[in-house]
Amino acid sequence: MTDMPGRPSSILFVCSENALRSPMAEALTKYRYGTEIFVDSVGVRDGDLDPMAIAVMNEIGIDMSRHKSKRLEDLMDTSFEVIVTLSPEAQHKAIELTRVTASEVEYWPTPDPSVAEGHRDARLAAYRDLRDYLIRRIGERFGEADA
Repeated sequence: MTDMPGRPSSILFVCSENALRSPMAEALTKYRYGTEIFVDSVGVRDGDLDPMAIAVMNEIGIDMSRHKSKRLEDLMDTSFEVIVTLSPEAQHKAIELTRVTASEVEYWPTPDPSVAEGHRDARLAAYRDLRDYLIRRIGERFGEADA
């Protein structure tokens, strides 16, 4: 069941650096819906794509290794029906920058697995938890893909 009726035609995912959470959400949404929804992702600032994010996405057959980091300001001339923020910093910035737009801003609190400690397997588990959370949340919010 979705939180709001109807599926948006365009979604922008925003996190702090466009290096982990928002690129994963973008890739998962594109994989699920194909061209049904226009999807992009940005960060409050740009950063380097996280290798562990690439690894856990590869586990489910999604290659996001070619992702190029973008900042929210890079897409200021682009309109999105829904903006999903994945970090508190992204939420504040999106609200500030969308005061005069018709975009719906949603905050999905998501943990940052890059701060997980421990051996490689324990850290990868945190990335898998994020991936699986995003898969579930995207499905709940935007529904099943059209056949």
